[in-house]
Amino acid sequence: MGDLCPMERTTNNKKPLISIRNLVKRFDDGHTAVDGISLDIYPKEFFALLGSSGSGKSTLLRLLAGFEQPTDGKILIDGVDMTNIPPYNRPINMMFQSYALFPHMTIEQNIMFGLKQDKLPKDEIIKRTASALKIIKMEHLAKRKPHQLSGGQRQRAALARCLAKRPKLILLDEPLSALDKNLRDQMKFELVDIQEQTGSTFIMVTHDQEEAMTMASRIGIMSEGWLEQVSPPQEVYEFPKTRFVANFIGKSAIFEGAISEINDDSSVIDSDETKCSFKLDRRIDGVEAQQIWVGLRPEKISISKTPPEDYNPSQPVNTIVGKVKDIAYMGGLSTYHVESASGKRITATDFNVERNADHPTWEDTVYLTWEPENIMVLYS
Repeated sequence: MGDLCPMERTTNNKKPLISIRNLVKRFDDGHTAVDGISLDIYPKEFFALLGSSGSGKSTLLRLLAGFEQPTDGKILIDGVDMTNIPPYNRPINMMFQSYALFPHMTIEQNIMFGLKQDKLPKDEIIKRTASALKIIKMEHLAKRKPHQLSGGQRQRAALARCLAKRPKLILLDEPLSALDKNLRDQMKFELVDIQEQTGSTFIMVTHDQEEAMTMASRIGIMSEGWLEQVSPPQEVYEFPKTRFVANFIGKSAIFEGAISEINDDSSVIDSDETKCSFKLDRRIDGVEAQQIWVGLRPEKISISKTPPEDYNPSQPVNTIVGKVKDIAYMGGLSTYHVESASGKRITATDFNVERNADHPTWEDTVYLTWEPENIMVLYS
């Protein structure tokens, strides 16, 4: 059950590369780190597992790699059950946070190492190493050792070592966490370019929302060992399915309410918390009187010192009246913290398009309004 997403994309016509079925990992102390997850990941995807510390995302990655054994459930790669297959025999390479480059070897030797372990012919080793160096644009640095490289170069070298083995799947464990902000911003796009260029399937673990939103084709948001939602980035932001997701990705004002009307092309949710009705331009799942929550993003809320033309103070629709309590001026936009009559704090952002506009100020009475299509419907 969920709010209708007009943007929803499907990958059902593809055969999944990774099939996770009812996966459980329970440690000896009784803690359940992964709690019955089922998930399909498709060839050439850049998939991000996003969650806060302790959500289970790193445990799930370790289960995929074979470093942990599941308590229950299965992991299939290309239809093959991985349950009894050790890490070194899985068609997977993993890039660790530390990059794990051998310090006494050159970058070229680091890339060759895994290929030699696989006992590939010498000509093939040279060919794959040269190809990997070309992909990461580091041919001129092939003879350098890791300590002679920058953080970003070491990261690319570690990725080249993964790519050279041509695995079906590359796992990235917080790949940008060791880099400074400027280098992180640069490497986000470089990693995506490399993934698209090689056609590899990447699964990345991160706690950074911006990284996941920028890099991934789909995001799985984890909380307490469970996947709260799996969707492309735009859908996660615009159509979150739960209050957790709405608050974890970006900021949201969330109100409790109950469904009062469901029509073919519209729905109404009444909220005692706001003394306002939320009118939507679409039919939603549910039944009348069902408890539900609605969410609004700050940038989707308009703020004005004058009421909308159709404003009815006795039965307000898509309008909340409040007082400005705080203002944060940030040049191109201002953020307003507005307190409603019920005491609820609501954040609205307003772009400063006009230099001398009559913007609201502290303690002004203001009217917060929004378009029906911008109301997020949350079922839990």
